[in-house]
Amino acid sequence: MKIGIVCYPTFGGSGVVATELGMALADNGHEVHFITYNQPVRLDFLSHHLHFHQVVIEEYPLFQYQPYELALSTKMVEVVQKYELEVLHVHYAIPHAYAAFMAKQMLKEKGIAVRVVTTLHGTDITLVGSHPTYKTAVEFSINNSDVVTAVSNNLKDTTNNLFNIDKEIQVIYNFIDVEKYAKVEGEECKRGALAKTHERILTHISNFRPVKRVEDVIKVFYKVQKEIPSKLLMIGEGPDRKKAEALTKKLGIKNKVFFLGNSTEIDKILCYSDVFLLPSKTESFGLAALEAMAAKTAVISTNTGGLPEVNLNGTTGFLSNLGDVDDMAKNAIHILKDNDVLESFKHNAREHTKRFSLANILPVYEDIYKSCYKSKIE
Repeated sequence: MKIGIVCYPTFGGSGVVATELGMALADNGHEVHFITYNQPVRLDFLSHHLHFHQVVIEEYPLFQYQPYELALSTKMVEVVQKYELEVLHVHYAIPHAYAAFMAKQMLKEKGIAVRVVTTLHGTDITLVGSHPTYKTAVEFSINNSDVVTAVSNNLKDTTNNLFNIDKEIQVIYNFIDVEKYAKVEGEECKRGALAKTHERILTHISNFRPVKRVEDVIKVFYKVQKEIPSKLLMIGEGPDRKKAEALTKKLGIKNKVFFLGNSTEIDKILCYSDVFLLPSKTESFGLAALEAMAAKTAVISTNTGGLPEVNLNGTTGFLSNLGDVDDMAKNAIHILKDNDVLESFKHNAREHTKRFSLANILPVYEDIYKSCYKSKIE
């Protein structure tokens, strides 16, 4: 099949999932065309079935903000026409689903039929999409998609509660390439470069936005390191990084916390980790937690959004109420203080990720594309 994928080309979960999906589809012999304003950060052109089409936004002094949606929908039309795409799979409702609807209408005028699959990822619904400025357009775009999916049951329920949706929303969990993490584990993991033999390593990965509550990460670690010799790895960039760095100085633990910035080698970084901290205000799914679990890392997280669907309380890690740093620290210490307990949680985490394996999820998306193609020719 010939499939167009539209996503944000960033380190965020939706962009990562869209990119990994596209590469897996290409490996299966499908022709995949990415349409976005920059090359996705994890996109690897090892397959000749992968293509990238950049959306260029022309600067025009009349506009205070350049109309990306217009440029995107125009590029969609161009790519669908030129490469005879059968399906457009758009990730994130704003602005991709809306732009896809416009592209579909323009193509219809040209006698070209294309089907639109919209995947909802989280903040496009809970934060942006529900805002009165965008709500009507988001609702319209979802209802006019041919197929709608969400990455967790929690996100599906939230979408139906916030909007008047007349489309069936199919839950397809985010996925992980478990074998990739197993391969890294089998290679030399140079843990000694960051910590001494008796020290534990805790990790946090995010875009450092307020919703991720990175200061809570620092507070939890501060309590843990007082009980257990340990180091903290902070991976990512974002608006709250400076606040987190300032807090490490204030608490006197600056020399125990490493801010490593963005990375495309998350699997290699996670091989160091014993516990992953994710105290988010909300997570529609929690892809970063799943990646950590695939790398045999126990997870300490909040119980918000879709996280309870990923992190099994008492099995793969622990869930705590939002903002309860004392409980998170207590749970982390419980896991870290005993080698046997730690290994048990690590093993459980890896085993649980098999449910979310690429091998299980990819055929579900392929079936959706096939149904779109069938409806297109009927």
